[in-house]
Amino acid sequence: MTGTEILAERFEALRSHLRSVAYRMLGSQSEAEDAVQETYLRLMRRGTSDIDNLAGWLTTIVARVCLDVLRGRKSRREVPVDADVEALPATDELERERLISDSVGVAMLIVLETLTPAERVSFVLHDLFNISFEEIAPIVGRSPMAARQLASRGRRRVQGAPVSGEADRARQREVVGAFLAASQSGNYRELLAILDPDVVLRADTAAVEAIARANVPGVASEVRGRDSVANIFRGRARAAQVALVDGDSGLVFAPGGQPRVVMDFVLENGRIVEISMIANPERIAALDLKF
Repeated sequence: MTGTEILAERFEALRSHLRSVAYRMLGSQSEAEDAVQETYLRLMRRGTSDIDNLAGWLTTIVARVCLDVLRGRKSRREVPVDADVEALPATDELERERLISDSVGVAMLIVLETLTPAERVSFVLHDLFNISFEEIAPIVGRSPMAARQLASRGRRRVQGAPVSGEADRARQREVVGAFLAASQSGNYRELLAILDPDVVLRADTAAVEAIARANVPGVASEVRGRDSVANIFRGRARAAQVALVDGDSGLVFAPGGQPRVVMDFVLENGRIVEISMIANPERIAALDLKF
């Protein structure tokens, strides 16, 4: 048996699992099959020479493919979900029973359609497939803490708490708006009130370089503590505007309408506990931005 044939055989042993992941994210059998096939093609192009955990690697790839599909939909309901759990793809009765026991029927899929792409991927991977937030974070392009927040919001929606979810979003808009106003006005006391004492600012390499060119002191790939973070933003962010970042309230610097830097926030108990600054063009392009 050739190496390619062995690789194909290993993939086939995991196809049912990958199909389940894709279907839960996309709610469409045909799209799920397409996502699995794209994952297979990527595996064949890459090979497995340095992959320690093939199942984990393939799950990550199919999740990324699904996330791209979800972000590419013009409407959250553009693609109708399959209407009958009996029609779910399953290679054997055991797999079918697992699908039913996971309650992935039309009702759940309809609820999942109301989530943002990042919420849906985070919730499905963590709650249905027990994948850690450390593993989910690079898939959705967020920190583990932000991925946890996305999954938590998705979970509340699935459990039938849309009002709470909307209240969370309204509160987040209020806090992000207050942070922007305090930053622009240079109100240090208000900044401290909005930031958690243990707040963390994380910036990707491109963001650190961009901020350095603007002669802003104290910025590094990671800055901890509200005093340090407040000093970085006091009297700045004048060109920023509030935006939706994968459904969350954030900030974007978009001169000429072109987003250059995106700021993503994680809140706990009404305070900002994490700020992510993203300036890498590929990461920005992968975000669902509305501003």
